[in-house]
Amino acid sequence: MVISTSDRGHPSGAREPAEAPQPVTPAIFHILLALADGESHGYGIMRDVERITNGGTRLGPGTLYRSIQRMLIDGLIEELAIALDDESDDDRRRYYRLTDKGVAVARAEGERLADLVEVARQRGLIAPRPRPRPKGGKR
Repeated sequence: MVISTSDRGHPSGAREPAEAPQPVTPAIFHILLALADGESHGYGIMRDVERITNGGTRLGPGTLYRSIQRMLIDGLIEELAIALDDESDDDRRRYYRLTDKGVAVARAEGERLADLVEVARQRGLIAPRPRPRPKGGKR
């Protein structure tokens, strides 16, 4: 009796290893982070990236829209067909949101970067995290 067909086609019955996610460019990761909070248009993404990086990163229009085009092709984001929040449907303003694949890529990249930060801490390149104070305890 066959319960699962996931191992069919492999002589040893072993599954093919899952493809490791590839790192994304900093611009694409910033856009993924901006869209993780909800749908937005290009200018809104630019403003949010600047906000979440405390002004440390500013995406120019060329970088933003080249990255968005690549992300659309790769299936990381999708363009919405309508305007949001009762805005007039301005043909120039295009709204985007993450796809399930985009969420998965953003999570994988976040984990990859968190692992690198942990190594940097272990090697003394970044200060250790301060220990959280106990709740209700004295200062």
